Amino acid sequence: MTPSRPRYLRASRAALTVALSLALGALPAFAAEPAAASVAAQRSEDAVGARFKALYTREWKWRQAQFAGGDDEDVQGQPSDKLPKVDPASQAARERYWAQVMEELDAIDKSQLRGEDPVNYEVFRQQIQSLLANQRLRSWEMPFNSDSAFWTNLGFTARRPIRDAEGYRRYLGQLRDIPRYFDEQIANMRAGLDRGYSVPRATLGGRDVSIKEVLDAKLEDNLFYTPFKQMPANLPAAEQARLRAEAARAIDEAVLPAYRKLLAFMREEYMTRARTTLAAEALPDGEALYRAKIREYTTLDLAPAQIHEIGLAEVAKIRAQMDQTIAKTGFKGSFAEFLHYLRTDPKFYPKTGDELLMRASWLAKRVDGQIGELIGLLPRQRFAIKPVPPDLAPFYTAGRGGRDVYLLNTYDLPSRPLFNLAALTLHESAPGHSLQTSLAAEHEGLPDFRRYTYISAYGEGWALYSEKLGIEMNLYDTPYDYFGYLTYQMWRASRLVVDTGVHHLGWSRERAQAFLRDNTALSEHEIQTEVDRYIGWPGQALSYYLGQMSIERSRAKAEQALGRDFDIRAFHDAILALGSVPLPVLEQRVDRFIVESREKAAARQAKAAGADSGKAGAGGGRR
Repeated sequence: MTPSRPRYLRASRAALTVALSLALGALPAFAAEPAAASVAAQRSEDAVGARFKALYTREWKWRQAQFAGGDDEDVQGQPSDKLPKVDPASQAARERYWAQVMEELDAIDKSQLRGEDPVNYEVFRQQIQSLLANQRLRSWEMPFNSDSAFWTNLGFTARRPIRDAEGYRRYLGQLRDIPRYFDEQIANMRAGLDRGYSVPRATLGGRDVSIKEVLDAKLEDNLFYTPFKQMPANLPAAEQARLRAEAARAIDEAVLPAYRKLLAFMREEYMTRARTTLAAEALPDGEALYRAKIREYTTLDLAPAQIHEIGLAEVAKIRAQMDQTIAKTGFKGSFAEFLHYLRTDPKFYPKTGDELLMRASWLAKRVDGQIGELIGLLPRQRFAIKPVPPDLAPFYTAGRGGRDVYLLNTYDLPSRPLFNLAALTLHESAPGHSLQTSLAAEHEGLPDFRRYTYISAYGEGWALYSEKLGIEMNLYDTPYDYFGYLTYQMWRASRLVVDTGVHHLGWSRERAQAFLRDNTALSEHEIQTEVDRYIGWPGQALSYYLGQMSIERSRAKAEQALGRDFDIRAFHDAILALGSVPLPVLEQRVDRFIVESREKAAARQAKAAGADSGKAGAGGGRR
C-alpha cells in the first residue's frame, strides 16, 4: 500500500494545478478527473484480480500437496513416495485452512473481477464450499461406499504405467506406507461407528471380497505387483531384478499385513456395528448433511421434496415415450411383459466379454466419423476400451469413462444388455466423459483448479446429454436400441425419485429397487448394485438428470433466440470450453453465447451488405 502524502502537500499540488490551468488557458482541473478515476479504477481491478489469482494459486498448490500420492479413477494426485495423511489432526488442519480461504474469498469484491475471473471465482468458490462442508461434517469418517473405497482406489495407482526407476521407487514407498494409511482410515471409521456415522449395513454384503482377493493372490497375480510384470526396456536387467525383489518384500512385509488387519476390522467390527438405517437424514446432522450433498453434487440449492417432484414428472414424460417405442417394435403385451422379454431373451445379451468390448469399440468408431459435425474443437487425447478389473467388477457400475480409458463391465454377461450399449458408450467415452475431461485438461487458458477437477452436475449432465446426441448421430439403429436410450433416461430420472425417496422420505431398499424394476429395463443385478450405490452415496445420483436438464434448457433458449444463426458446433464448443462449472455458471455462459452470436451475425450481415453495395456501385459505372 502506498503511504498517503501529507495534507499540506496535497493542497499545494491542487493549487498549482488550478494556477497552471488558468495561466495556460487549459480546461478546468475537474475535466481530468474522469480519466484519473478510470486509471484508479483499473488499478483497483488489477489489484483485486491479482489478489484472487494469488489465492487460488496458493490453495491449489496446497491442495495438491495435501493429497499427493492419492489416486482414484477421476484424479491422480501429484507424485509422492507416501500416501495422503488422513488422521484427525490433518483433517482439522484442512478444515482450518479452507475456512481461512473462504474468509479471504469473501473479502474479494467479485464485481471488480474481469475477463474469465468471474467464472473462475464461482467455480473456485463452489469447490471450497464443498471441501469445507465435507470437513465440517467429518465425511472422512466414512471413507468408502458401495461404489468405491480407499483400498480399491489404490488399485488405480497399481494399474498405471511406471516409466522410470524414480517412479518405481515412489511406488515402493507408497506400498511401505499402506499400513500407516490403513491404520488412520480404520481409526476414522471406528470414530464414525461410535457416533452412528457409517455406511448402511444393508449395502455391505460382499464388500470384503476386494480386500480378500489381495490376500489370496500369489505374488505374480497380486494387484500391487502389476507394475513389475512388464517393466520399461530402458531399465537395466539388474535394476529390474532388484526392484522386483523390493516389491516382493514390500508386499509381504507391509501390504499383506495391512490388508489382513483391514479385513479383520471390516468383518469383525464394521459389518457388525454399521447402522441399520438407510437415509442420509438419519445420520448425525442428517438434514444438513443431505442438503450439503445436494448442493455439492447438483450445484443448486433445491429442497429434496422439490427434486422428488421433478423426478416424478420426468418419469411420467419418459414413460409415454417408452410406450410409443414399444409400439414400433410390434410387441403385443403390457409394459411389464415387454421389460421381462428384454431381460430374459438371450438375443439381447453378449455371449462373451470380447463381443461386448468389440461392439462398444465399433460404436465408438461410428461416433468418431460424425463427432466433427457436432463439436468444433476435439481433444488430442485418445481413450482405450478395457474391461473393468475383476476385483472391482462384481459391485461396479456397467461402465465408467475417464480421459484415457472407458471401462466396460464384462462381469455377469446376462446383466449386460446390448440394447443399452450405444447410450452407455456415448456417455462414458465420446462425446461424453472421455472427450469432455480431455478437453478440459488440454485447455491451457484455464487455471489448474478448473482443468483437473470434476463437478458432477456439469460432467454427468454433459455425459447424459451426450446420450441424446446419439439421436442426431443416428446411433440408435433399432427401436430396441432407442428403447435402451430411453431406459437410460428413465434410469437417471428415476434416480431423482429414488435418492430423495431413500434419504429424505425414508424409503426401504426394496421399495427403491421396485421403482427401478417397474420403470426401467435394467437387469436385476444392475438394479441391486445401483440402489446400493445410491444408498451409500447420498446426493451423487441427483447430478445426472438435473445437469442434462440445464444443458437442454440452455440449448433450447439459444436455438429460439438465434433461429437460423444458431451454430450447434459453436454452442458445444462454448460449453465444453468451460471445463467443469456449476450449472448457474453454465447457463450464464449460454446467455453470453447468445449475445456473441448475435453480434457475429450482425457483423456478417453488415459485411455482406457492404460487399453488395460495392458490387452495385461497380455495376453502375459500367453502365
